[in-house]
Amino acid sequence: MKEFFKFVFASMMGVILSFFVLLVLFVAVLTAVISIAGRERKAEVNPNSVLHITLSYPILERTVKNPLNNLDFIGYENNGIGLNDILAGIEKATTDKNIKGIYLNISSLSTGYASIEEIRNALVEFKKSGKFIIAYSEVYTQGAYYLASVADKLYLNPEGMIDFRGLSSEIPFFKKALDKLEIEVQVIKVGTYKSAVEPFVLEKMSEPNRTQVKSFLGSMYDHLLGKVAESRKLPKDSVYAISYQAKLRNATDALHYKMVDGLRYKDEIIDELKSLTSIAKDKDVKSISLEKYAPTDEEKESHAKNRIALVYATGDIISGEGSDQTIGSERISRALREARTDDKVKAIVLRINSPGGSSLASDVIWREVMLTKKAKPVIVSMGDVAASGGYYIACAADSIFAQPTTITGSIGVFGLIPNMQRFFNNKLGITFDGVQTGLFSNTGSIIRPLTEAEKMIIQNEVNHIYNSFTSKVAEGRKKSQSYIDGIAQGRVWSGKEALTNGLVDRLGNIHDAISSAAKKAGLDTYQIVDYPTLKDPLLSLFSHPTDKLKTYLLKSELGENYLYYQTAKSALNNMGIQSRLPYNVTVK
Repeated sequence: MKEFFKFVFASMMGVILSFFVLLVLFVAVLTAVISIAGRERKAEVNPNSVLHITLSYPILERTVKNPLNNLDFIGYENNGIGLNDILAGIEKATTDKNIKGIYLNISSLSTGYASIEEIRNALVEFKKSGKFIIAYSEVYTQGAYYLASVADKLYLNPEGMIDFRGLSSEIPFFKKALDKLEIEVQVIKVGTYKSAVEPFVLEKMSEPNRTQVKSFLGSMYDHLLGKVAESRKLPKDSVYAISYQAKLRNATDALHYKMVDGLRYKDEIIDELKSLTSIAKDKDVKSISLEKYAPTDEEKESHAKNRIALVYATGDIISGEGSDQTIGSERISRALREARTDDKVKAIVLRINSPGGSSLASDVIWREVMLTKKAKPVIVSMGDVAASGGYYIACAADSIFAQPTTITGSIGVFGLIPNMQRFFNNKLGITFDGVQTGLFSNTGSIIRPLTEAEKMIIQNEVNHIYNSFTSKVAEGRKKSQSYIDGIAQGRVWSGKEALTNGLVDRLGNIHDAISSAAKKAGLDTYQIVDYPTLKDPLLSLFSHPTDKLKTYLLKSELGENYLYYQTAKSALNNMGIQSRLPYNVTVK
């Protein structure tokens, strides 16, 4: 028997050791692959080349140095390059003698209209160099068409189509589903327009909510139509009629209404590109993708002594460390402190793309912005969204820049506490009992409804947070608190509307914000330094792999409907007192 157990033990140890050795080898090989893939090489561009732009990936604020981008690795998405490098690549091409023009081959875009505006503005600047932009696609979504409309020549496949029917925003409502489950969502809020709670207590939009959505959507729509009309050299009224009546039913309609310059097949586009770049018909077009062409870190380096810190605050605002996709109060606060105490940093640009989140975490970051502002100029650049908590962390800055299509405001506070007593009792047959040492020992418990006294306590706290929020906005914007309360109440505004009511100072892109920071700091030459440092790609690879795989599979199965799953999940994760956008605003 002893020999038997010795044999079994030895076999087990052999298996364990083999597994360990294989794991070490796997990590070593993967590290080597990552090291090789992660090395940045300066792109070699042939003379008479075309910069090929597709943007067929979700556009993040800045490029994630993911060495697996070119590998088919389940659960790890190809993030392409970020907005920062898209803009840098287009700017680089402006003065590159080997780049003769840009070929836009875009069907759809996975980003917001403010980011599209940034890219569009960069293309407008590129055109000033005298180089061409040719756009072609089989299908254009509205966002893709808005970007492509800046091209010198805009082409469509003869059997293709353009989706140009106006903007829409849809909100999922969960009340009936919750009623069936016998779950009551108890709401405490401040703000007539603070409609984050509506999907859980109503079956359709309230009138105040409908009013605000019509307003900011109409403002964005007016801006987009004006820019398209300008680029296509058409009367704005005509472009409005084309959109409102959905006149672009097919490619022939698009040509008839002068929304495109011609109907072409891909081979005809290739021939035109050859002609524009002086390439013989029997030769291939010389092109380079934007992903390969974007400046490397070495190319971005500057020997300028003075620096401007570009602090990225992207995603939901949460307490703690956070990640590259969330705004952790500790991480962003630390980044602001580092920039503030670095003598080489003369000014800070805070780039915000956030729907908000934790009120407490927002206040922690606000405090660091206030302290930094006393030491150095702080300029805010708003991305697609800078609302609620996102506006909270912006309001103390010296100056705020937004795009006309930025979604901002939403200055309000709310709390959601579910009462699942009947769900547990009636649906699952589970009951609860217990003891407590005080009247309010188990306040906030999900197994019973709030008492009137508890509701009053929480309402008073929400009122206090709202009062603190509006007073800080009033201080930062140099307005009376009563004025801020009048434009707050949780109301969402477009960037263009926010300029009118004083919530932002100027309409402009991230480069405008950087230029303003440089001017305020008295800098002629400077280099940009990004904060906070992106997470190590190898550590990120092994961080929560199960979550990454689940997300990958859900996105694969649900497609566009993944948004509704994400909305419901986010609501469950954000119970408590929040300063966030009313809902996931998706403009289509």
